[in-house]
Amino acid sequence: MITRIQPGARMSEAVIHGDTVYLAGQVGEPGDDVIAQTRTALAEVDTLLAQAGSDKSKILMAQIWLADIADFDAMNSVWDAWVDTANPPARATGESRLASPDYKVEVIVIAAKA
Repeated sequence: MITRIQPGARMSEAVIHGDTVYLAGQVGEPGDDVIAQTRTALAEVDTLLAQAGSDKSKILMAQIWLADIADFDAMNSVWDAWVDTANPPARATGESRLASPDYKVEVIVIAAKA
């Protein structure tokens, strides 16, 4: 069975298949700095995982895309305060041009449901 959370014409914000939750890329408010955008994106991750019956302790893999890799330390300052340090996920971080130049960070998560 496949369950879609907040489906739209182009994409769903989350898709559940079996006991795995796949989140679409989460971003912050355009124009905010990378710290504020990271906080917003991670809050959205928390919200979507809760709607899927999961939480950050069950994240298996996170991908983080930064518009400018020079923001790595600033983004990590927010990530390190948010991540479940008893259950840290696998993670990759890279630099990429994002959908809009107003976005500085995008967070993509795969998590277990149970």
